[in-house]
Amino acid sequence: MVRQKTEAKQHYTERVVPFAAGDGMPLNLINIRGSKPPVKCPVLLVHGAGVRANIFRAPIETTIIDALIAEGYDVWLENWRASIDFPPNRWTLDQAALYDHPQAVKTIVSETGSSTLKAVIHCQGSTSFTMSAIAGLVPEVNTIVSNAVSLHPVVSQWSSFKLNFLVPPVKLTTQYLNPHWGVHAPDFTAKLITGIVKLTHHECDNTVCKLVSFTYGSGFPALWSHENLNETTHEWLKEEFKAVPMTFFDQITQCVRGGHLVSVEDLPGLPSDFTGQAPKTDARFTFFAGQNNRCFLAESQIRTYNYFSKHRKDFHSLHIIPNYGHLDVFMGKNAAQDTFPLIIEALNR
Repeated sequence: MVRQKTEAKQHYTERVVPFAAGDGMPLNLINIRGSKPPVKCPVLLVHGAGVRANIFRAPIETTIIDALIAEGYDVWLENWRASIDFPPNRWTLDQAALYDHPQAVKTIVSETGSSTLKAVIHCQGSTSFTMSAIAGLVPEVNTIVSNAVSLHPVVSQWSSFKLNFLVPPVKLTTQYLNPHWGVHAPDFTAKLITGIVKLTHHECDNTVCKLVSFTYGSGFPALWSHENLNETTHEWLKEEFKAVPMTFFDQITQCVRGGHLVSVEDLPGLPSDFTGQAPKTDARFTFFAGQNNRCFLAESQIRTYNYFSKHRKDFHSLHIIPNYGHLDVFMGKNAAQDTFPLIIEALNR
């Protein structure tokens, strides 16, 4: 069933298009269009872990969706199994790569009649979608813009320490970490972790912002620079970060140790080592990395760019963006001037 509503501010029409993942999990796509019909192909936007498709719609003057619609693209947002719009579940990147993204792509092809599309992928949406691409599961996608991390997750020493020595004892007490504990901490573990974060993080008065940094990185803050966010966005993000399962942290720990993405479930259709063969995709990648990213270091995207360029020289591209981090690439108050034109240029190539 398709629901429809209109955003008065931009006069956009929004359709929520449900689809079933390959293992039957109910997911959805959000198709957003302006007052004029799109003149370019569909573009799929894929969010990261513990957030939702709404993360691309921060309360800034011009969002990436505004920029894409103005450029004539048909915009689709994917809510995959990591989305906080769905009940918490113990997902892995393997499940998303094999079951979610290929079905999202097929649904867009069916809905639009377009045989090809482009994708803008972020964080764990990027890692899992890159897994899909390398395994040859999304051949319809011919252009991919990847932000923050894709094939080679590289983290700081402190983040590595947390993954290796703090995650194991935390797993004994909870199946999820949840930055929304900064609004409501429901049990002893939530209250304890929130208390520790309040004692050790003094960068702002937003406890959710602090818990995001504790959960995902090593900075103060880790995923953005405060000076890049307007106050409305800083307040808005309190409801945009919620539960992420420890199954994800288990997998990313193995990936960081191995130096590249690895499968953890031995699912048919996915290689165990995603660097052990040439990518089974003809898509052109553009890799973005904020120079100040304290979640995944910019070296992550540099290594992946080098890997893809080894297999196809002078085809892919890389942008290291000064004064930006992880999510302010999309949420920053000046992103429309600083980062969106680079994303549009990459899609238009």
